[in-house]
Amino acid sequence: MKKITKWIAVLLFAGSILTFTTVAEAHVTVWPKQSITGTWEKYTVRVPSEKNVNTTKVRLEFPQGVQVESVMPVSGWNYQFEKGKDGKDIALIWTATNGGIKPHEFMEFSFVAQNPKTKGTIAWRADQTYADGSVVHWTGAPDSDTPASVTAIKTSDQANSTGTMQHEPMVSNHTTVATSSSSSTLNIISIVLAGLAFVLSLISFFRKKPNA
Repeated sequence: MKKITKWIAVLLFAGSILTFTTVAEAHVTVWPKQSITGTWEKYTVRVPSEKNVNTTKVRLEFPQGVQVESVMPVSGWNYQFEKGKDGKDIALIWTATNGGIKPHEFMEFSFVAQNPKTKGTIAWRADQTYADGSVVHWTGAPDSDTPASVTAIKTSDQANSTGTMQHEPMVSNHTTVATSSSSSTLNIISIVLAGLAFVLSLISFFRKKPNA
């Protein structure tokens, strides 16, 4: 019985750590977090509503050296490119046409872009507008309350040495696209650990004997 109790405590602690990590990342984020120089990549913007009102608009600014080619349409949302003074596309704006993102919900917006040809870190500055008119600017440093999402752009040699990147065919006229599933894996592990902790707690409860 003591061993079971010990394992329950360990699992609950691990589950709480993973849950905290997931919550801490509940900001506007762009995935994947790593990609390859010059590659045509499918990026996904994950937008959760963190207030008690709906999110109605999202603006994503393109990092320097990033060229966006195409956008995946999303039901209930319109999108448009924002152009700079030189006529080049500098941002994407998604606007809700059917209520937007409700509290405790999230949506994902995808697009295809070409990465910079030099390695480094790019920051995705985003503005999230709510139905009450408030705007959250996800433009800060990584350790700030409203950080901009960042992506590490590596050379193909660096990617091959780490073994953390995979490629799959693109649904476009280009050759390859890098993908990432680290966030989904983290969420699955957290749910599994929470389930195991619950089952073990039930076993511990029913195995207890009444005092004589």
